Amino acid sequence: MNIQIPNWLIILSGCGQIFTALIYPYIRHQVFDWYNDVKQLKPLNQEIAKTYGRYIQGLNFSFGLIAILLPNDLKNQSNLAIAITGLIAAYWVGKVATQVAYYPMYDIPKKKLFKIGSYGMNTLFVLFAIVYTLLCVHNIL
Repeated sequence: MNIQIPNWLIILSGCGQIFTALIYPYIRHQVFDWYNDVKQLKPLNQEIAKTYGRYIQGLNFSFGLIAILLPNDLKNQSNLAIAITGLIAAYWVGKVATQVAYYPMYDIPKKKLFKIGSYGMNTLFVLFAIVYTLLCVHNIL
């Protein structure tokens, strides 16, 4: 089975991942009022929550850069391509599973922009999961 993933799709996915990294602070602050919720935690837990938020933002941005700058390397069937695409696929499949299982859509504020945005973000997450899973399968086979 030979799966062909066009570079434009990998690059589009990379742009989407960078977008998610850049929009992440807005979503936390404007949509979820995250900072006020975090203020209710003990100081150490506040810092842990902020640190994990930065990890997520950094990973999304880094995965996007890799996709934009190295699309051919992500599908060259090397051991490193298998490892990287497997890691990124697991990350996004896990994100989609977590989104479905733990983040009910009714908790999104009722503003039309936020509702449309939530569908857009979830569409991006599914796209990333599919693209990287296909890349990983391509690299293994």
